[in-house]
Amino acid sequence: MAEYALAISDAEIERYLLMAERSRHTDGRHWSSAGLVPGAVVADVGCGPAATSVLLASVVGPAGRVIGVERDEQALAAGREVVAAAGVRNVELRRGEATDTGLPSGSVDVVVMRHVLAHNGPDEQRIVDHVSGLVRPGGHVFLVDVDATAIRMLDADPDLDDLNSTYLELHRRRGNDLQTGLRLGRLLRRAGLTVVLHEGSYEVLTVPPGLRPPSWAARAAMLAEGLASPADVDRWEQAFRRMDVAETRPTGFLPQFVAIGAVPA
Repeated sequence: MAEYALAISDAEIERYLLMAERSRHTDGRHWSSAGLVPGAVVADVGCGPAATSVLLASVVGPAGRVIGVERDEQALAAGREVVAAAGVRNVELRRGEATDTGLPSGSVDVVVMRHVLAHNGPDEQRIVDHVSGLVRPGGHVFLVDVDATAIRMLDADPDLDDLNSTYLELHRRRGNDLQTGLRLGRLLRRAGLTVVLHEGSYEVLTVPPGLRPPSWAARAAMLAEGLASPADVDRWEQAFRRMDVAETRPTGFLPQFVAIGAVPA
């Protein structure tokens, strides 16, 4: 599997925490349909710094359990700190690949994967096939992903105009197509699951000062592959700083797709 492009940092962890909390509003209405209910055993595959794992721990309650699986050691270390700070006792973090989690077959009620598949384009189907096998009969796979080609920004600094296109090119070179959200239903069907939901919407976000997008977290990777220069990174950084103090806050329009696949009973 390709190296993950987004470097873990304090700003990136803050973004994960914000995304997790906002998920209550963007896709929380579908949680019960996916079996995310008190007492459930949930695998959060590709959990990153465990922001979603902590949120799900509150959903499944003390009778339930969340197993966060992450391949990146730096993200796991950050995740342990996030779990400790939250004071939750029903989250276990372990190292594993999305195609080989190490979890027994049929051992969980729900697998959750948020914004994982877009970073693993060549392995999309292998990942969904694998995680589907982790779910007990009658359980569910809950997928959330993006169409990054359709992201829009209002009142953004013009010096950021090329940042997202550069980020998309980085993923194209790695074999990723960040329109993954459009394919979620097909991926579930090909894994042998029944698609009970596949829908998309725009999340409208007033961008708070200090928030940075995934493309910014990938700047080192874009530098390493010759897609950006140090001057580009400096230009983008100065643009973000101007936006942080701008009186008119930028608005992001972020396309997000949710899909639920049911494992045959």
